[in-house]
Order: sequence, then structure tokens, then C-alpha cells
Amino acid sequence: MTEATGGSPYPTFAELLEREGGLAGTSWGLFSEADRGTPSFISHDTILKAKNCIRTGTVFGLDYAADSFAPGMSLKRRAPRHTIYSSHPAHRDDYLDGYYLQGSTQIDGLRHRRADDVGFYNGTPDDRITEGTPDLGIQEWAENPIAGRGVLVDLDGYRTGQGAPIDHAAGEPLGLDLIQASIQAQALTIRPGDILMLHTGWCEWFLDLSPDGKRQTRDSRRATGVAQSQEFVAWAWDHRLALIAADNFALECLPAVPGSPYLQSAPNDNGMMHQQLLAKLGMPLGELWRLGPLSRHMKRTGNWDAFISIKPLNITGGTGSPANATALT
Repeated sequence: MTEATGGSPYPTFAELLEREGGLAGTSWGLFSEADRGTPSFISHDTILKAKNCIRTGTVFGLDYAADSFAPGMSLKRRAPRHTIYSSHPAHRDDYLDGYYLQGSTQIDGLRHRRADDVGFYNGTPDDRITEGTPDLGIQEWAENPIAGRGVLVDLDGYRTGQGAPIDHAAGEPLGLDLIQASIQAQALTIRPGDILMLHTGWCEWFLDLSPDGKRQTRDSRRATGVAQSQEFVAWAWDHRLALIAADNFALECLPAVPGSPYLQSAPNDNGMMHQQLLAKLGMPLGELWRLGPLSRHMKRTGNWDAFISIKPLNITGGTGSPANATALT
């Protein structure tokens, strides 16, 4: 179900497509806080109402450890090396080397992707996307964290209940029809400003593999995720989602489906939706989230929403960050 968005000051996705020139299909210039993107859909009233999602007083950390995905799906990211040192017998300090900020549970910032056809979000010049510059940096959501109502859509539970578990070994694409069917089965209402969490079961499946199994999966370049479609992008925007997160490698499936509508507009991403969601709509993405324990708790209680807080690391100009996400149920 979807809560009505009548009277919204924002255009529909169909109307976004009718914007002129390079603005077509973008939200550029629509938000009062230019670098914040779709978390702007979360109002003060939205946050106050979200406190009603706290019913049991149970808290869940939604981040995996920094070294959980080693080996992981990424061809370049590695686990950080943790060093503890002391200056005298009563002192301990530590630091990390080789810390890839998107190596484990993460939130993608708006400078994580450039749209091949129109550039970075809000037309930010390429030369502003470098170390030390603030434009579109992850610090926007660290200084003003993202918090509000989160809804968990249990795709794994729905498909398992249908007797057809998701095929993670094949890297199954998950269509919008499955997301909508799961929402209906859970009697969920999606509201403007919601933080959407998709539970696929992929992370727990992947982490249960042997090291060789993980490397074979990485080398296959296949991973379960949302199937690329303009319908999904339109659905996400028209529902005024603040953020979309999932417990898989890239939120969307890898590789992109053969019929992806973004094969021409996103050639450097081989038809993935990241450019459309991040660079054009300003919608942050969460990947590799730890949703299994939260999903099982929600199934027991019958309540599929929670108060969610997300506070990235305060790194000026960061392209992404550990999510530092917490769920209060």
C-alpha cells in the first residue's frame, strides 16, 4: 500500500522526465538543501511520527564488521589492517590502514556516481569532486544525520513462503513485482520520507560460503539484487523514499539485466541504475546492510517498521561511508 501524496510540492517521475534538457529525469534544483537529496523528504513531523515505531525497546545495529567481506565481491576493496599501539604502559591507541569506506555495510554518497550523460548531481562540476572539497560530500549526512521511519520488505521471507527461495547462486534479479507483492503480503504502508530496507538474505548466504566459494562468487560477477527498470526508479521517486538499502552487494543485481533501460545512458556502469538514483534523483543507497536479525525480530512481532538512524563518518568530500545505521523497534 502507499500513503497518498496529494498536495506534494514535488513533481511526479513522469513530470521529471518532461523537464527540459539536462534536467530531464532529475531532481536537480528541487530541494532547498541542494546537496542533501531525497533525505529532504524527511520532515520534522515525519521524524516525530517515527517515534511511534518504537514498541519493544529493542535496538539493532545494522552494520557488519569492517572486515566481514574479505574476500568480498569487490575486485579492489580489501579489509583494513587494525593496529593498536601504546606510548606507555597505561595507554592504548589504534588506527586503520587501507580502510575502504565502502568495504562493508555502507551508504553511497551523491558523489559516488557521475551520470555519463549529464554529470554529477545538481550539475556539480567534475573538478569539484576531489579530496577536501565539500560539494556533494558524505559529511552532509554526518552533520545532519538521516533519521526517520524505516520499513523492512522481507523479500527472502516472502519467496521462501512461496516455496521458491531466491537463487543467490545465480544472482537472481528481483523485480518490482516481487517488492510490491511482499509489501502487500506484509500489509505494509509506504509513506513519504520512508527509509526502505530490502531483506534478500544475500549477505547471510554469502558470508556462510567457504573462502573459495566467496571467491568463485566474486569471479562470477553475479549477485542478487533489484532488477534494473525505469518502473522501479519511478516507483521509488513517486513514493518519496528518502533512502533505499538492502542486504546485498550493490542494491541492484549484478550484472544488469539484458533489457536494462540504462544501457545507453549509463555505458560506464553497463546499464546499472546507480547513475539514475544517485546522480539524477539524489537518492542515497545502502548496501551490505545487516538485516537478518532485524527481519527475524520483525517477523516475530508482526511489526515491519522501526525508527532508523544513519550517521556516516564526518569526512569532508567522502564518496561513501560506513552506514552506522541503528534500528529501534
